[in-house]
Amino acid sequence: MFRTRLRRPALTGAALAVVVATLPGAAAADAGDRGHHPSDRGLSAVVRYTEYGIPHIVGKDYANLGFGTGWAQAADQICTLADGFLTVNGERSRHFGPDAATDGSLSSAATNLSSDLYFRGVKEAGTVEALLGTSAPAGPSRELRELMRGWAAGYNAWLRKNRITDPACAGADWVRPVTALDVARRGYAVSVLGGQGRAVDGITSSRPPATPPAPLTGAPGSSPDPERAAAAARELFAAGNATMGSNAVAFSGATTANGRGLLLGNPHYPWQGGRRFWQSQQTIPGELNVSGASLLGTTVVNIGFNDKVAWSHTVATGVPFNLHQLTLAPGDPTAYLVGGRPERMTPRQVTVPVKGGPPVTRTQWWTRYGPVVGSLGAQLPLPWTTTTAYALNDPNAANLRASDTALGFARSRSVQDMAETLRRTQGLPWVNTIAADSAGHSLFSQAQVLPRITDELATRCSTPLGRAIYPSSGVAVLDGSRADCALGSDPDAVQPGVFGPARMPVLRDTPYVENSNDSAWLTNAERPLTGYERIFGTIATPRSLRTRGGVEDVAAMAARGGLTVADLQRQQFANRVPAGDLAAADVARACTAALPGDPEVCRVIGAWDRTVDAESRGALLFDRFWRKFTASVPSAQQWTVPFSPADPVRTPHTLNTAAPGFSKALADAVAELRAAGIPLDAPLGAHQFVVRKGDRIPVSGGTESLGVWNKTEPVWNAAGGGYTEVAHGTSHVQAVGWDGSRCPVARTLLTYSQSSNPASPHHSDQTRLYAGERWVTSRFCEKDILRSPALRVVVVRG
Repeated sequence: MFRTRLRRPALTGAALAVVVATLPGAAAADAGDRGHHPSDRGLSAVVRYTEYGIPHIVGKDYANLGFGTGWAQAADQICTLADGFLTVNGERSRHFGPDAATDGSLSSAATNLSSDLYFRGVKEAGTVEALLGTSAPAGPSRELRELMRGWAAGYNAWLRKNRITDPACAGADWVRPVTALDVARRGYAVSVLGGQGRAVDGITSSRPPATPPAPLTGAPGSSPDPERAAAAARELFAAGNATMGSNAVAFSGATTANGRGLLLGNPHYPWQGGRRFWQSQQTIPGELNVSGASLLGTTVVNIGFNDKVAWSHTVATGVPFNLHQLTLAPGDPTAYLVGGRPERMTPRQVTVPVKGGPPVTRTQWWTRYGPVVGSLGAQLPLPWTTTTAYALNDPNAANLRASDTALGFARSRSVQDMAETLRRTQGLPWVNTIAADSAGHSLFSQAQVLPRITDELATRCSTPLGRAIYPSSGVAVLDGSRADCALGSDPDAVQPGVFGPARMPVLRDTPYVENSNDSAWLTNAERPLTGYERIFGTIATPRSLRTRGGVEDVAAMAARGGLTVADLQRQQFANRVPAGDLAAADVARACTAALPGDPEVCRVIGAWDRTVDAESRGALLFDRFWRKFTASVPSAQQWTVPFSPADPVRTPHTLNTAAPGFSKALADAVAELRAAGIPLDAPLGAHQFVVRKGDRIPVSGGTESLGVWNKTEPVWNAAGGGYTEVAHGTSHVQAVGWDGSRCPVARTLLTYSQSSNPASPHHSDQTRLYAGERWVTSRFCEKDILRSPALRVVVVRG
């Protein structure tokens, strides 16, 4: 049946392009990878493109599906992908110099040198090879290994056959064939983003106190001040400082028009670089059929839907690492005590080739707990002294299972199947899962790979630093000198030292489950989740404005009932500003006294419609004021009615216009706009835009601090006309339901479009849709794919 239908485009005049690619027998870029280049002999796939360059990839098995996926990703994102493969092989300094910054997509490293030192260390230690050698379920499945093999072969096949037109890497000698091991290394980097990846500079710069500090970051010194460290840890994990977040809501059949589930997923991810999403449909006839979005360089659909289930992820509050404070052996800063007995640290000497200079060699120091770390971000130093050092434990450094979780979701027929996949694979490092199915069930699960830090263990084993920072940040600092402070294991955990599924927050079949990057507590405000350990997140603490606004919106939708996919679409672009609903009237009333003689300010804020639609007048003025007010006035002084755990969605409220920073924030915002020549009542879209091919494309949405569901974190450039680019925010959106047919009812939108190549016709087409608040109607079923007026079929063979 499938093959018969596949021929119809040729009979109806659709273009058929046949690409026969032969993988070169090139040597690997690194001697350690020789023999790992996958052969594409016998591999093939059919790639059918529909509107907006969305590929529908068909392979007869997992290797062939991976082949088509690697080929199609390379066609859209070759430069971004090649840049990431340089990163995980520790070769950025060789090509771009040691001091340049990375794009931040695969770690927090401040410079190429720091990034290379870390990733070369991982490579030379054989960390990923060891994980690949681990049998499932602790290691990757056979299907995933085949996908990675095929993906690398498909990427290489595209590279061999095609000329690169993207100016970001056209003619560059660093764009090279890759191996299946490279693909696995990229997956590893994504897995440790929240742990070792967050601490790369601290890992690569730490050194014993007798050694002069290297010119990276950090230096030996005294013990950190607990109070300052607690404030720094809170800042480190503050949602307003995150470059990734998300909203997602699943409605059960009790709230919908037809008794089937609904899902709206709205991840907030970077608009540039290697952490972008890419859309596709992946099909193995009779085995797998899934549509959605993949993080670049991954072989599977990470967020998506099939004919029975739909799911999205939100960045979770669970802290996927902990610290162990080491008591050093007297006279030897590279030995530490455990149970009174000294253990030697393991030195890892890493050498990085550097453009225009001699290679740089540094030594990293590893312990039974993980690497010694000299800091967590610039604000939280962890000095290595003659008596104390700190080691970082990241359980996701033993986790290559995230893609197996995604594969299990893709094959699921119900949210119960999805829950079973989470139990079996335990592969998600730093996200929650929100899901719905066609039978009307809903699911929230915070199934993360987290260090097994129980509250009892934290109470018993925290050092003074740990007692200061754990309650507010979830970062545990345990006494590494005590053998009785080991993490232990749960009997249902797939690896030692982590929580098993039975300990994780889960909520099923409530009218709605929603998350906007706060803890699991208010997943459903009428059914608060409690009883989980602090490392998963807080209970009975203030929620972000985005969470408060999101819960208000979806609870009202659930109470109204009769919901359809169209309601999800309206929620995505409602662009309501919770901060405006709470504070704009207070600002308008107080502005006469704050700015006497300037009635225009009061008029504009008073007339503002409390949205961040592109046409909204007054939104930009309030936004600039709100940024300055929240940055200068401590959160405890911003409201006159404080937070109450008994009313967590509606408190705190009533703006404190008597706060010392209020008048200055308002005056500074007004002065800023006027100095830039921007009218106070200018439409938001006239000064919040991106430029693509010389055209200004207006962008709606608002920031984390404003609490807007349709999150946009733009870059301010007053001289350029306002917000002239988006750093991160709404990315791959999907609104999914079912109507009883074999085809899901799905609307999608990739805000920054499929390709980062400005020469591609799909570089900004969906960005223009986003500006117009329009959607792509998903073509999931065969009949819909074949009816696409844009249908283009490419057969790729090895």
